[in-house]
Amino acid sequence: MFNFSANHLLLLSRMEYRSCVVFLMQDHSTRRVYRLYDFTKSQTITSDHFYCVSGKVNSADKLYLVIESVKRDTKHSPEPRSYDWSGAAREGRHELIRCGKGKNSEC
Repeated sequence: MFNFSANHLLLLSRMEYRSCVVFLMQDHSTRRVYRLYDFTKSQTITSDHFYCVSGKVNSADKLYLVIESVKRDTKHSPEPRSYDWSGAAREGRHELIRCGKGKNSEC
């Protein structure tokens, strides 16, 4: 076993199994994707923040990146999601959602 650490990670997906939670995370700088295992099921990771992760590499028969600690990456933060008055998330799009009178109005 040896140590690993990675910064600037963003959550792509989370799968919970009987014995562990598996996080699929992408390094925003290098675009590498990591599969991280949390056997304690104690880590709370959300997709709206970057994280610094450290742990051990267990390579008995497969390569497992086992999480020991997770903290928010305070040096980097993703673009905040803004919400318009209809509650729809707008992520970098510049379109307006309009409700009005007329035959094509769906509001």
